[in-house]
Amino acid sequence: MRRSNSTPSQSQMSRRLLLTTAGAVSLGAALSACGGGDGGGTSASSAKPVSQADIDAAMKKPTELTFWTWVPDIDQEVALFEKKYPAIKVKVVNAGQGVQHYTKLRTAIKAGSGAPDVAQMEYQAIPTFTITDSLLDLNPFGAGKLKDTFVDWTWGQVSGPKGEIWAIPQDTGPMGMLYRADIFEKHGIEPPKTWDDFAAAARKLHKADPEIYLTNLAGNEAAAWHGLLWQAGAKPYATSGKGNVSIDVDDTISKKLAAYWGGLAQEGVIGVEPDFTDAWFSALNKGKYATWITAAWGPVFLAGSAKSTAGKWRAAPLPQWDASKPSSGNWGGSTSAVIKQTKNPIAAAVFAQFLNSDPASAKLFNTKQSFFPATKPLLEDPSFTGAAASFYGGQKVNQAFADIGKTVSPDFQWPPFLDQAVTDWTETVGTALTRKKDAVAALDAWQSRLTTYAKAQGFTVKTP
Repeated sequence: MRRSNSTPSQSQMSRRLLLTTAGAVSLGAALSACGGGDGGGTSASSAKPVSQADIDAAMKKPTELTFWTWVPDIDQEVALFEKKYPAIKVKVVNAGQGVQHYTKLRTAIKAGSGAPDVAQMEYQAIPTFTITDSLLDLNPFGAGKLKDTFVDWTWGQVSGPKGEIWAIPQDTGPMGMLYRADIFEKHGIEPPKTWDDFAAAARKLHKADPEIYLTNLAGNEAAAWHGLLWQAGAKPYATSGKGNVSIDVDDTISKKLAAYWGGLAQEGVIGVEPDFTDAWFSALNKGKYATWITAAWGPVFLAGSAKSTAGKWRAAPLPQWDASKPSSGNWGGSTSAVIKQTKNPIAAAVFAQFLNSDPASAKLFNTKQSFFPATKPLLEDPSFTGAAASFYGGQKVNQAFADIGKTVSPDFQWPPFLDQAVTDWTETVGTALTRKKDAVAALDAWQSRLTTYAKAQGFTVKTP
């Protein structure tokens, strides 16, 4: 069992790397799947509430569910469900991670057979599957009763415009800042409260010691960029219906962000090397970077990846654009979604809900997989929030990120072609950061490329 300061297993490290790629499904193939209407196969009604009598009967009927998930060592959580519902057996299948997982899922849905009953799904991938009518609305199965169990913004991520509930949250990644307290103290730097403070500290630190940068913003990290857009209040995407999408990745807020980070990169006071590489890990261990802009899963990851720096790190909220209105974005986390083709909709819906809302199961995700919780009860549990992390000098890091999570806006949306958005960002804005070119101009290129792509895929695109 892996606790807060133990070394991440290879599979868990792979999950963290997955979060950096924001793997989703290609829109071209996704739209072709639309031809099947409900995705083919047997679909369940999402119109009328299912009676408790029908739920009770279904949960006593011998049934086998198939669950696709990349989560390591999830057998204990599944066992809790099977203990409560002994007639239901769950077959756990690791179909891959990221693009591999979603590609196999899309292929099975399009074929009309071979799809799982329940699938692991990142928040940002949900629109790609709802637009093809591939997910079962869980509202008729009582999922709405769980709304107050989960952090508010997560419920916004899994909900549809007409009250649909497309998935059940499992874990989250509210963004914060990990910083080297020893480096800050040596150079007289306080944890920056605002991004202006952060920029000033970056200049001061690098001038004092050219071998040290305040942080690194990787040019291959579209996931972090989206989290920073989220924090800043940008609304780069919006989808209405199945064929209308709004793309606004170069609005005023986005350009402010690009001018800020692009300017620091051009000044040479922040690093821009790719993250999650051997060189990047070495840099963290050697003290090349005094902060890491990361998410709530970052503290555990760092503790296992930069052991030589144990005791020197602390956690703080992100610097703010408006200190009077604290806000953050999210980077990472996933859900359990029921595939509409399932022949066992009641059992599958109950499983998805139980897996993530049952107190014992939710706690296992935190203690066994070190996932950052999505449930309010666990985020308010003193045994979780009060844990002192030795790697962070005894700081109650869980409490710090639990507080940060309360400032994440529920309004951020994802496009139904995130893979293309990631590719285009990396080749425009990411490249501009890496080469220390004009990141604001690169935003315009990103907007143009993404708009052209969406129109080519048959979308009616609304732009500013």
